Amino acid sequence: MINMAFKQIKKVINRVLNSKKYITILTGAGISAESGIPTFRGPEGYWTIGSKEYQPQEMATYGMFKKRPYDVWKWYLYRIKICSEALPNPGHIAIAKMEALLKDRFVLITQNVDGLHLRAGNTFMRTFQVHGNIFYIRCSNECSYNIYTIPKEIKGKNKGEEITEKEKILLRCPKCKAIARPHVLWFDEYYDERYFHYETCIKIANNTGFLITVGTSGATNLPNKIVWTVYSNGGTIIDINIHQNPFSKIALKSKDGMFIKDSSSKILPIIQKAIS
Repeated sequence: MINMAFKQIKKVINRVLNSKKYITILTGAGISAESGIPTFRGPEGYWTIGSKEYQPQEMATYGMFKKRPYDVWKWYLYRIKICSEALPNPGHIAIAKMEALLKDRFVLITQNVDGLHLRAGNTFMRTFQVHGNIFYIRCSNECSYNIYTIPKEIKGKNKGEEITEKEKILLRCPKCKAIARPHVLWFDEYYDERYFHYETCIKIANNTGFLITVGTSGATNLPNKIVWTVYSNGGTIIDINIHQNPFSKIALKSKDGMFIKDSSSKILPIIQKAIS
């Protein structure tokens, strides 16, 4: 199976490189789960405030941030601790090597906010973080559209650990001193071009000949549009996931497409070798 897949992938890569189109990778939570980062839709995502337990879909909202900003920050600082302690896995590293080999023919679109792709070696120039990055902040009042690295003095927190008064001062917009917010897309917000590269990603999809989806089922709008755009334009789609999902069905219907039900840390290095 793997040998057959390798030959087919090699054929697709050569065809796409001759066509001048992009080879695009779209990653979701599955690739980072292999580095030990939970999806936060399970028990790890629930958060207790007082006597009430909140789900991630309630915590990760602008509405909750406006009501309880420091409780939301406590939840994100807990996530920052987990993401800081995680390391890129062979799947992340293989994708970084793909960029080094393909250069301007390569694009990475990621739904993950953990920064592991950048730590593995992918560049900002060719990496589109369509849900943001947990290690960056911006003004909650939008006094400007600047995005800032989170102050180095701000460290991740254990679950339930309080934010100090000093940290509250650091978690402010450098420009107007309003409270800063995590630079992430919340459940009650929409994709846009300024922060989340919406129009750019649609243009990339329209010029993609080979799309590899990794560890995502496309629960949000933009990934779905990317996959359907590539499929509608006759591109090849390979879906790598440990679970069957809507993207795997689309991949199997695409030209020379495949669904590979296996771990991304095992399969992505094989695809990277096909590019070499």
